[in-house]
Amino acid sequence: MRVLVTGGAGYIGSTVSALLAARGHQPVVYDNLSHGRLDLLPFGAELIRGEVEDRAGLEYLFKTAREAGNPFQAVLHFAALIEAGESMKHPESFFRNNTASTLALLEAMLAQGPRLLVFSSTAAVYGEPEVTPIEEDAKLQPTNAYGESKLLVERMLAWLNRIHGLRYASLRYFNVAGAAEEADGSIPRGEAHEPESHLIPRILDVALGRSPAARIYGDDYPTPDGTCIRDYIHVSDLADAHLLALEALKKQTAISGRTESYDGNSLYNLGNNEGFSVRQVIDSARRVTGHPIPIEVYPRRPGDSAILVASSKKAKRELGWKPRYTSLDDIVRTAWIWHQKRYAK
Repeated sequence: MRVLVTGGAGYIGSTVSALLAARGHQPVVYDNLSHGRLDLLPFGAELIRGEVEDRAGLEYLFKTAREAGNPFQAVLHFAALIEAGESMKHPESFFRNNTASTLALLEAMLAQGPRLLVFSSTAAVYGEPEVTPIEEDAKLQPTNAYGESKLLVERMLAWLNRIHGLRYASLRYFNVAGAAEEADGSIPRGEAHEPESHLIPRILDVALGRSPAARIYGDDYPTPDGTCIRDYIHVSDLADAHLLALEALKKQTAISGRTESYDGNSLYNLGNNEGFSVRQVIDSARRVTGHPIPIEVYPRRPGDSAILVASSKKAKRELGWKPRYTSLDDIVRTAWIWHQKRYAK
């Protein structure tokens, strides 16, 4: 399949693009490089620099590809702002970049492009869950604008499926971490944000001497050690789930010229069904790196949920998804190898 990968030069998008290429697909990366990195692109990947909000440009891209006899069969959509804390300072930026821009992409797809989409969603759509682990039919009550911006897209997708027959899978990620290991044992790409706000890379920065201490934002949550609990999923396992979702969409049965109406079956949680507190993640990094990693405690950040742990039974049952990295230490180990390489003198 020829697949357009928006945000394909980012951490997750580049990992999925590399796996697409390895499985015989033809990924085309569409990225403005505002947060993406050229060094993360898989070797030989085609890159188109563009904005997701550019509906006319996307329509032209889809139209010319089709007329040239090399059409896109699907879109994998990763391009978005992702910092939940920042969304509570500038929510308008998240609704513009995540919600409105995605609408432009969807309109371009309906006008000229493929009718098959895998959407990068988030566990933040659940907010403070009433039951843990969280299943896909749990109440949707985001506690930050980032989660709301993604939930609005999910709602748009449901309507476009019902009215226009747009086929989609919405993958609700929990905390993505680690670095992808190639068949030859190399680790060519990993997590790199500027500035970095994700927990594991920030902790590893301390072990590398790039930061004096790991920051804990809030130690008074209703959890065993007072710090937030999250479910960590390795980026390679996440990439596998995208390709499985893509294959499932290809096989989706059409009814009366359109796909089955939306009934929630296109929503999947992706996590390891186990939660670790911030302090437990720091302890894991200490074991992996051999560094003491001092900590500093700061006040809670607005919009942070106390506990987010996935039930991924549905993805395993319906997609045949089988995560390979189920140990937190193994996830941190791959990230540590990549970060050492990244900052090697």
